[in-house]
Amino acid sequence: MSDETTNGAVAPAEAAGPAFTVEKIYVKDVSFEVPGAPAIFTENVQPELQLNLNQRVQRLGENAFEVVLGVTLTCKAGDKTAYVAEVQQAGIFGLMGLEAQAVDVLLGTQCPNILFPYVRQLVSDLVQAGGFPPFFLQPINFDALYAESLRQRAAQGDAGLANSEPAGNA
Repeated sequence: MSDETTNGAVAPAEAAGPAFTVEKIYVKDVSFEVPGAPAIFTENVQPELQLNLNQRVQRLGENAFEVVLGVTLTCKAGDKTAYVAEVQQAGIFGLMGLEAQAVDVLLGTQCPNILFPYVRQLVSDLVQAGGFPPFFLQPINFDALYAESLRQRAAQGDAGLANSEPAGNA
């Protein structure tokens, strides 16, 4: 039977047209440090948090890309570092039959949106396992970050998305 479906969807071998697939999601790198332990746990200072977010895209093949969403969370207690949590959550995504601009948009918005819940959970678990109160990353608007990266690329005289490698930078 050539029109077989699975859950109402056409079988992949028969699907035609553009496709966006999540091939694999994995932790690429993780680190948690409490440089002043155990003395830091006796500090009675209001902590200050600094969050650094970055994204890298690497082409793995004609239609495959690795997207890495990196988060570094640094907590300071006065002039001392209470903890540093670093997470690099990665995914391999298949993008087939799409124009270069559509690929760039998906790599810069959809892919980090897919990876973000994994990053949020891992950071929260690391902080709590380190003996600190849970920390929950607030939602991030990757569409706005992508739009800002487009403005920055345009200001730098980018020749245009059609002639460039997909950047996907958030």
